[in-house]
Amino acid sequence: MTAPTSGFHLPAGSAAEGPYAVDITPRKAGWGYSSLRVLELPPGGWHTFSTEDSEWIVLPLSGGCTVATEDLAFQLDGRENVFAGVTDFAYVPRDTQVSIASRAGGRFALTGARCERRLPARYGPASAVPVELRGSGNCSRQVNNFAAAGVFEADRLIAVEVLTPGGNWSSYPPHKHDECRPGEESELEEIYYFDIEPAHGAQGVGYQRVSPARSGGSDVLAEVRGGDAVLIPDGWHGPSIAAPGHTLYYLNVMAGPGAERAWLICDHPDHAWIRSTWPEQPVDPRLPLYEAPAGGAR
Repeated sequence: MTAPTSGFHLPAGSAAEGPYAVDITPRKAGWGYSSLRVLELPPGGWHTFSTEDSEWIVLPLSGGCTVATEDLAFQLDGRENVFAGVTDFAYVPRDTQVSIASRAGGRFALTGARCERRLPARYGPASAVPVELRGSGNCSRQVNNFAAAGVFEADRLIAVEVLTPGGNWSSYPPHKHDECRPGEESELEEIYYFDIEPAHGAQGVGYQRVSPARSGGSDVLAEVRGGDAVLIPDGWHGPSIAAPGHTLYYLNVMAGPGAERAWLICDHPDHAWIRSTWPEQPVDPRLPLYEAPAGGAR
């Protein structure tokens, strides 16, 4: 299902509701599976919610918190901000009451997906998050694969973080995943949630392109700022462009109807050739911005 063009780009504050600075649900997005909420807690703040028919990952964007279900509790150390390091996280299943409390306050992403299976609640240590360097030259970016398919078990939810150094392009070549073609392409709804590292007192901007793969498909060219989100129900998405001097961060949340939880993409045929140039160029020396810390699960 395709949302109205005007509804693809959600500037900061426009998707706020109740306790959430961002509240994107399948109903609001006009699709079937993917959700994102951003919760901001003051020092000593707390929040409770029911997971209902969705699985969720609580991911600290800044600060730490305790995540508790009816019978388990996980202490998340979190991080100063998304540009400072990998974070630990907590997975909570559908049909569960959850409480999030933060002694020092912070900002927390709740990435969700409607699902069928009720998997156990689990703690995800920062030390177990694979940090991948993707692309090369000015297409270099860093991917924190905390809940990628094949990395962390979930029923439908796939979620990763991407950091793009200033002046670089990521989500490139443009690609899509809006059709179910076994072994070649997955059907996945996607949310991009952005943050931009300030520099010299300026907040900075980034740019996101989504172009239609068929008549009437998604068509977006958005200037994005910290706290913005972009909905991608279909179409070729990319590039995501970081302005010089400002690292661009985005959180990707994906889910779909396929029987297999997999991220299978199809590159735009006009731009797929760029991948063949990557072995000839070095990875941007600014990467990685950081690596996962040493240590084990707890």
